[in-house]
Formats: sequence, C-alpha cells, structure tokens
Amino acid sequence: MWKAALIGTAAVALVATAFSPQATAAEGTPPPGRIQIDVVSVNGSGCPAGTAAVAVAGDNTAFTVSYSNYLAQVGVGSKPTDFRKNCQLGLNVHVPQGYTYAIAKADYRGFAHLQSGATGLEKASYYFQGMQQTTSTNHRFSGPFSDDWQTTDVTDVDALVYAPCGVQRILNVNTELRVSAGTSDPASTTSFMAMDSADGSVNTLYHFEWKQCS
Repeated sequence: MWKAALIGTAAVALVATAFSPQATAAEGTPPPGRIQIDVVSVNGSGCPAGTAAVAVAGDNTAFTVSYSNYLAQVGVGSKPTDFRKNCQLGLNVHVPQGYTYAIAKADYRGFAHLQSGATGLEKASYYFQGMQQTTSTNHRFSGPFSDDWQTTDVTDVDALVYAPCGVQRILNVNTELRVSAGTSDPASTTSFMAMDSADGSVNTLYHFEWKQCS
C-alpha cells in the first residue's frame, strides 16, 4: 500500500526569469510570441514509455513534465536493477528570434525512505546537443530518513551555458536516483527514493535565465 501511495506524479516545470549583461525593463518578461517545446525523446528506466507527459504553460513561463513511475529501491521486493533509475529528456525549445536562454536554477523534490546505514543519491545534468559544456550536480542522503527531500542547484552567472543564438539545439536534461543498502539488511528491509512526494503535489522547478542575442 505504501508503495502505491508514494509512486505518485512528480512535476517538472521551467520558470522564466530575466538576465542580460545590459538588461532592460523589456527583458524582465518572457520573450514575446508563443514558446513551443517539443519532446524529442524520453528514455530511461525512471520514465518508461507512457509514464512521462509534457504540458506547456500558456503564458510562456513554464512547462511541466509529469512522471508516474520514478522510484529507485533496494531490499525486500526489489529487483537487482532497481537500485538505480534514470531519465533523459530531449527537449526542443523554440524560442522567438532574438532571444536565448540558459538554466540557472533547479529545485528537485521527492520522498525517500532510507533504513539506518542505507544511502541515496540524486543527480542531474543539463547540456545542449553538440556543446561540450555540461552543468552537473549531485546530492547524497543518509539513513535513517523517511520524509520529503528537496535539493536546489544554482549556477553562477559566469558559469551559465546559453543555447547558441540563431541555432536550434536540443536541450538534454538528465536525472538519476540511486539507492544503496550500505550497512542495512536488504534481506529484511527496504529502502527507496522517489522523484515525487507522498501526495504527488510538489513540483520540481527548472528556472530559465533569458538574454537577448546581438
């Protein structure tokens, strides 16, 4: 019963903010025109076919990716491969001419139940197709722990990686959950980590940083 309650729907949204070395008041809002986001690919054990969906906000400020089966676990009732789950999203973000964007901040949330001695890992990375620059972060958790978890990744302004102006590039967003039994007893206990909350109501936010192209 507890597994059914915990494998809920997690949401991922990208929220627009503004930045430019020479920002103006006009740049404090999302670009004009409709921003279209096409899901080019959804791959990984954390988002098998039919378990991830995307919805774009009508005001160009966000889009939501909903997961329904993103959970890593070890112990009783687990398969040998369940200790690690991942998801890679390939997103084609159609930005109006004259603008570009980067991901400046990401707030991840979920629920974890880790036995004493067990550990959990949440990892994320973002990069544009054909570009070497990759932003990657990871966060570790230690048992005993049984509660909602939250992590925040912030990229310094000088380290922001923008999509190239005038070129359409796929934005790849990779996430991973990993659980290790450690010194706990996997023969009699279960530890898990999910990319959602117990009630499925919290969101994971990816914040845009905008600037105008020359």
